[in-house]
Amino acid sequence: MTKSELIADLAAANPHLRAADVERIVATIFDEITVALARGERVELRGFGAFTVKHRNARTGRNPRTGEAVPVDEKAVPFFKAGKELRERVNRGGQPARTSAPERIQA
Repeated sequence: MTKSELIADLAAANPHLRAADVERIVATIFDEITVALARGERVELRGFGAFTVKHRNARTGRNPRTGEAVPVDEKAVPFFKAGKELRERVNRGGQPARTSAPERIQA
């Protein structure tokens, strides 16, 4: 799903909101996540997952074309860890969670 598809789906699901407002909401959420990560903060969305920044040390890499050793600077990279609910929904194929208690199996 692309950002424009997300905006279109949200606008269709919320007809009381204008598409321009939905676009502004989505852009604001993404911008706030980006700003928080740039400050080195962790962003957690319960039931969805957590965004963090991981730091990679400087190292010596290889140019795949020539095999020559090249220095690679240290860098910070965004990292996402899926939450438990998201992992479970993906493994169920997007089906909603069961709300009733599981039935007991008689031995």
